[in-house]
Amino acid sequence: MTILWISGDDSREDAFSVRRAVFCREQGYEEVEEFDDIDREAQHVVVYENGQPTATGRLYRTEEPGTWRIGRVAVRKSHRGMGLGAVIMEQMLKRAGQLKAEKLELDAQCRAMGFYQKFGFEAVGDEHMDGTIPHKKMQRILK
Repeated sequence: MTILWISGDDSREDAFSVRRAVFCREQGYEEVEEFDDIDREAQHVVVYENGQPTATGRLYRTEEPGTWRIGRVAVRKSHRGMGLGAVIMEQMLKRAGQLKAEKLELDAQCRAMGFYQKFGFEAVGDEHMDGTIPHKKMQRILK
């Protein structure tokens, strides 16, 4: 397993290929919904297995001081159940600490809330729709 952080003008295509497979092909999001301007400013983490990108997530600063946002956490279907989602989250938490983040936020698919709770996130809002999938905002206070 290899883990790389990608930011700025670095190629984000490996992260995007995982997101296309999971969010566009599996879950039915259009590419115009999936990819946005935040991708340019975000830091992306990519996990590689046998040289192939298999999992990803992104981390970016919000307008609220000290607050960073986790998003687009995805693992290719062929590699689920191997703990790669946990690897992504551990990397995000480590990087957030390095960046002196005070709070982390994310929008979790409701069916995945238990996964994020294992990393100390708590639901902080009403259910809302993102495309056709119900989500809830979650957060974790770091300081």
